[in-house]
Amino acid sequence: MPDRPITFRYEVAPTDTDLVRELVVSTGVFAAAEVEVAVELVQERLAKGEPSGYYFVFAERDGRTVGYACYGPIACTVGSFDLYWIAVDRACQGQGLGRLLIAECERLIGAQAGRHIYVETSNRPQYAPTRGFYLHCDYSQAAVFDDFYAPGDAKVVYCKRLTP
Repeated sequence: MPDRPITFRYEVAPTDTDLVRELVVSTGVFAAAEVEVAVELVQERLAKGEPSGYYFVFAERDGRTVGYACYGPIACTVGSFDLYWIAVDRACQGQGLGRLLIAECERLIGAQAGRHIYVETSNRPQYAPTRGFYLHCDYSQAAVFDDFYAPGDAKVVYCKRLTP
């Protein structure tokens, strides 16, 4: 199944609320409150459209959504974007889908005159593969905020410059 073609979808549909919930839960990494934040971004996009500032890329294989990413411009900056979410169905992880999704986000951000992409994650042990993924995709660790999410749970920020 890994060699089956991937297509991208960019429009958000009402059914994506449940779909995003299922994808994020399937990873086995995120707490319930984090899952709800992912769902809220979909709801915000559905309610406000493009003015919400949330853009989505859904990766589909054989008509089934197997991963997604959400990004958007950072207010009061020129060309800086946040990558808010990237999740791949647990059954499909390790097949390069995350790299395809992040590359597509980078392409789209570049097309919107994006210069920098920032992404944050936790330093908890279960996020070690996530941190390695960002490094593998040529993101640099830009900052660490100790005890950010909770005592002993630092926020780690990664950055990638898209233009010289």
